[in-house]
Amino acid sequence: MPVWRLRDFHDDDLDQAVQIWDQSRGSGDPVFAVAEVMAAARSGQPAVVAAVGDEMVGMAVARTQGQRAWVMLLALGSRWRGRGIGSALLADLERRLRSAGVRRVCALLPEGATGTRAFENSGYSSRGGLVYYELLEHLGPDQTSLLTELGGRQLPDGLWEEMAGMDREKQVIERRIVLPLSHPEVAEGYGVHPPKAVILFGPPGTGKTSFAKAVASRLSWPFVELFPSRMAAAATGGLAASLREFFAELSVLDEVVLFIDEVEEIAAARTGSADSPAQGVTNELLKLIPAFRERESRLLVCATNSVHSLDSAFLRPGRFDYVIPIGPPDPPARRAIWSRYLGPAAAGVDVDQLVASSELFTPADIEFAAQKGAQTAFEREVVHHEGQPAHTGDYLAAITDTRPTLTAELLTDFVHDNELYSRL
Repeated sequence: MPVWRLRDFHDDDLDQAVQIWDQSRGSGDPVFAVAEVMAAARSGQPAVVAAVGDEMVGMAVARTQGQRAWVMLLALGSRWRGRGIGSALLADLERRLRSAGVRRVCALLPEGATGTRAFENSGYSSRGGLVYYELLEHLGPDQTSLLTELGGRQLPDGLWEEMAGMDREKQVIERRIVLPLSHPEVAEGYGVHPPKAVILFGPPGTGKTSFAKAVASRLSWPFVELFPSRMAAAATGGLAASLREFFAELSVLDEVVLFIDEVEEIAAARTGSADSPAQGVTNELLKLIPAFRERESRLLVCATNSVHSLDSAFLRPGRFDYVIPIGPPDPPARRAIWSRYLGPAAAGVDVDQLVASSELFTPADIEFAAQKGAQTAFEREVVHHEGQPAHTGDYLAAITDTRPTLTAELLTDFVHDNELYSRL
C-alpha cells in the first residue's frame, strides 16, 4: 500500500486541489465555493495536504475568526477514502488552529458529504435543531451599479415554471440552452459546447421575450435588454459607436443574459452602399458578437418576427448556435394557458370551447380575453349582486371581442421560415 504523508499547501497544488474538491462534492452543494476555499488556502489560512509522492490525495482548509474557526474543506480523492487520511488531516489542522488561539472548531457539511466519518471519528459532535440560512447576492456592489445603469435586473425565480403550455418550445430550450449552461462541466465531458448566442423567431406575441426572461430566471443570471430604437434615438456619436460602448460596459458583468428584441432593426440584410449608416451598424454588431462569445457565463438571445429579413452573415452557425422557432400555441398549449389565467374559475367553465374558439390567439391574447371575461362577471356582480362566477359565455364573448394577433398570412410565413431557417 502506498505511504501517504501530510505537508503544507503550496500554490502549485491549486489544480490538484480543485480536482480533489470536485471529487468530494457528492450530491449536496458545499457551503463554501471552491474559489473561497482556494483563496483562503493561498492567503495563509490553515491548510494541510495529504500526498502520495507528487499526487495529492486529500486536503483540509480552515478559516479562523478569533477563537472560532470554520473547516471550509475536508476532501479526499475517491480512491483514498476509508484509510484514516481524513482523520489525520483533521488532527493536523486542529494542531495548527490551536497554535493560532482557536478554541472552537466548527464545520457545516451537506448531508452525506465526504468527511462525515472523519469528523465523527475525531470527536466532533453534530448538533440537531439547527437551520442553516443563506442570502446569496449574485452581484458585487460595482456590478449592481453597472447593471442598474444598463437598465438590467436580477429576475425573480420561478419564471420558467410560469411558462404555461408551449411544451414543445420549452423542451427544445431546456435541452439546447438551459441544461448545458446549468451543467457546463458535465457538458464539457461529453464534448458539448454550451451555447453563447441564440435566435428566437416567430409571429408577434408568441412569448419570445418571456422565454428569454425565463431562461435568465432559471440560470439566476442578470437580465439586460438592449433596445435598438431607444439606443438609436439617444446616440450622439452614431448607433455603431453606441453599440460598441454598450458591449464594452456589459463585459464587466461576470454573468448575463443579453436580450435584443426586434434585432432586425440593427441586423437587417445589407443591401445599400458599404458606407451607409445601416450597413455600419450591422457590420459593427457582426464584429461584437464573436468577442461576446469568448467569455464564459453569458448568453445573447436575439428575437425577431421576420428571421428572413436578417443578414445572412448574422445567421451563420459561427455566430449563433441555434435558431429556434417559437410558434403559436397548439390546442394543448392553449388549454394550459387558459387554465392558468382562469385559475379556480376553470372548474365551472367549458375550457374545450374556449380552446376551439381561440385558434389564432397568442398567449398574450388569451390572457387579455381571460381578464376581459372576468371583468364582465365582476361588473355584473357589482350591479346585480347575483353571486354568480364568470361562466363560459363571458369568456366566449370576450374571445369574440378580442382581435387575434395572428393571421393566416403570418402563420404561412412562419411555416416557411421554420423550414428554411430553423436550426436546433
